[in-house]
Amino acid sequence: MRNKRLIIAVAAALVFGLIAAVSVSRYLASAQAYTKNLNNVVIAKVDIPVGTRIIPEQLTVAQLPRSAAPEGTYAKIDENLVGRVAVQRIAAREPITESRLAPIGSAAGLSSVIPEGYRAMNVRVDDVVGISGFIMPNTLVDVVVVIDPPDGGNQRERISKIVLQNIKVLANGQNLDKPKNEKEAERVKTVTVQVTPEQAEKLALASSEGRLQLVMRNSIDQGDEITPGANKRSLLAGERAQLVPEPGLNKDTAPRPSAPRRTRPRPVASAETAQRVTTPAPAPVRPSVEVIEGSKKKNVEFP
Repeated sequence: MRNKRLIIAVAAALVFGLIAAVSVSRYLASAQAYTKNLNNVVIAKVDIPVGTRIIPEQLTVAQLPRSAAPEGTYAKIDENLVGRVAVQRIAAREPITESRLAPIGSAAGLSSVIPEGYRAMNVRVDDVVGISGFIMPNTLVDVVVVIDPPDGGNQRERISKIVLQNIKVLANGQNLDKPKNEKEAERVKTVTVQVTPEQAEKLALASSEGRLQLVMRNSIDQGDEITPGANKRSLLAGERAQLVPEPGLNKDTAPRPSAPRRTRPRPVASAETAQRVTTPAPAPVRPSVEVIEGSKKKNVEFP
């Protein structure tokens, strides 16, 4: 009996040991396969602002799966990465990619974020022009100018017109990124916009001949709007009320303005109809009997 129990215990130990060995071997095989699937990726150790030159102290190396690593990453910290200028804000623990860096040899600052063929131009702003500090870098604006028409034109009164559309804001004062607090944004007196050389000429002329105002637009809405401009006549003509669309609603699905209510004209009544309407009908005559009570007489009407 004892030998039988011993054999059963040894067999159970062998079975459990075999199961444990198989489990450990499978775990080691999966861990080895996962390790082979990892790649070294250079990531940001701290936040890297726009327009700053990258230094080694801002970088570190982490391991990411091949399927999770974005395109254009770096495997090591070398001379191809150190000294490059960031054209986009890179947050901490984010991978460093080629698309976020300026070409090799680019200078730090604002010049590194200007695309080829474009220029950067300053526009003086105040609480009205700058929309009270809401114009931040990477926002899109339209430029409206209030100006006197040319002398040879038929119109002599001032006109307001959108002269530039879909203009990107590069900097808010000295900030290439969003200011840390609202008070800093409200103290800004200039904004830097990204324009083509032809747009720069128009903007310079508009700022010297008239009064500028920036109109913020949705970053997704980059369509072209053709407007005739506004003068005193069009201003005093008024405008129909429109329904306010929901935030982020596309133009094609935006609610249309409600149609004006139509009222039917009242028919003009003739003289005979008016007399018939205004003249009250005579009261019906009820039968009555004269009753004499002593020296008094009175009429009693029957219902």
